[in-house]
Amino acid sequence: MKILLLEDNKKLNSTIKKRLELKGYKISSFIDGQEALDNITEGFSCFILDINVPNIDGITILEKIRTYYSDVPIIIISATVELDMIKDAYDLGCSEYLKKPFFIDELEIKIEKLCQIKDEKIRFDENCFFDYKSSTICIDNEIIRLTKKERLLMNLFLTKKNQVITYNAIENYVWEGSFASIDSIRSLVRRLRKNLKKEYIETVVDTGYIFTCI
Repeated sequence: MKILLLEDNKKLNSTIKKRLELKGYKISSFIDGQEALDNITEGFSCFILDINVPNIDGITILEKIRTYYSDVPIIIISATVELDMIKDAYDLGCSEYLKKPFFIDELEIKIEKLCQIKDEKIRFDENCFFDYKSSTICIDNEIIRLTKKERLLMNLFLTKKNQVITYNAIENYVWEGSFASIDSIRSLVRRLRKNLKKEYIETVVDTGYIFTCI
């Protein structure tokens, strides 16, 4: 999963980056607001933003992010105690707020809560489940191992089950900011459908897909 980190304290920036990379996340870190803003469309699954940073503040960046991503988690980290500013952050779509100083463990917990499926095994029906930890599907006791892109797509479907997921959302999340043609996305969905063996994935014409399960 790709995370954008904006924190102008170089020591704290480095500490957060190293700690999250140990968890397996891909971190793009910035100390300058303008540089962070220039990169927000690169397929991130989570944003961590300080408010008071050089050139463009975190609240302005938060507002801009929401014009591209309506539901990607955004965590604000700041030493500010100004209630109006905190309220503005939530009004503009902030998912969580952490007041400095904070424990990195607390940040990790919030990221996991917002971005990942907590259960190791997600059941589709009585005979089929997805094992998140091992990236496998079990159907009638048959184990099917997924590729990285199939796993990312499966994760996206399960976090947004019974909701419309657009081609653009799939491109951003699964291809992590790289370009993906509609044909590439459809090909990936076909492979996942073949592995699932049942029609859990419904096509929404000219838009994307809905993953339906219990």
